[in-house]
Amino acid sequence: MKSQDTPFEGGPMDGRVLPVLVGPTGHPPKTYRIPVPGPAGGPPTVLVYRRVPRGHSRRLGLIRGWKYQYDPDDTSGGRPRWPWSKPTATPPGGPDAPKE
Repeated sequence: MKSQDTPFEGGPMDGRVLPVLVGPTGHPPKTYRIPVPGPAGGPPTVLVYRRVPRGHSRRLGLIRGWKYQYDPDDTSGGRPRWPWSKPTATPPGGPDAPKE
């Protein structure tokens, strides 16, 4: 497997560069999840980083590379978004609305 040194920005991993496995297209994954064990055996925390372009070339505007940016408000739930999937919206009035 081929890997690429990818920098991380924001969050606890700020400033670190880690080798990330690339796929068949040569791109690293869109999201990178890092499980962190909880203190004293508590529930683990998952840090989520999103792939963003590192920079663009001058003439053609091509992407020069990738970096990961910290995403503290991850709402994807770790599942891919398919065009035929139903959205995960809450019902009108919110989850605490009285039922009739």
